[in-house]
Amino acid sequence: MAKAKLKLTSTSDSPVNFSPDLINALQASPETDSTRSKDLELHIQQRVHSELARLDAEHSKRLAELREQISASPDSTTESVHPDARTPDQSTSPGGVDHKAAAEGDKLRELSRQSVQKEVDMLKEKLKRRKLKEEVVQDKAIEKARGDVIKCLRVNDRRPLDCWREVETFKEEVGRLEKDFLGKVMD
Repeated sequence: MAKAKLKLTSTSDSPVNFSPDLINALQASPETDSTRSKDLELHIQQRVHSELARLDAEHSKRLAELREQISASPDSTTESVHPDARTPDQSTSPGGVDHKAAAEGDKLRELSRQSVQKEVDMLKEKLKRRKLKEEVVQDKAIEKARGDVIKCLRVNDRRPLDCWREVETFKEEVGRLEKDFLGKVMD
C-alpha cells in the first residue's frame, strides 16, 4: 500500500473581514514600531542605570566597611613610624612590638634581597647567551662560508643545486663551531 500524502490547504472564497472597532483602534493609536522600540530602549536603559547605581552603592558600602576594618586593626607599620604613639603595654624590650616589627622588616628585606639576587643571576645568564650569539656571528670562517652561499645562490638563482659545494663548506664550518661550543660547555 502506498502512503498517501496529506496536504492541508485552506482556501477561502470570502475575504477576511476585520471589525471597524479594531481598525479604528489601530488607526487612532499614536504608537508606531519606532516609538515602541524607543520606549523599550528607554526602559532597558533605565533598568541598566538603576542596576549600576545599586552595584555602585554596594561597592561603596563594602569599601567603607573594609576601610573601617583596616583603620580598626592595629598596624605595625604605623607603630614603627610613630614611636611616640606607643601604648603602655608596648615596650622596646626584646619581646615587644617594636622588636617584632623589626624582625618582620628584616625578613622582608632578606626576601627582597634574595629575589633581587635571583633576578641578577637570570640577567647574567641572558647576557652570557647574548655574548655566545655574538661570538657565533663574529666567526670569520662562518661569515665567509655564509657569504659564499648567498653569492652563489644569487648568481645561480635558476639553478640553486649548483651551490652544493658552498653549502657543504658552510655545514662543515657550523659543525666545527658546534664542536667548539660543546667543548666549552663540557669542560
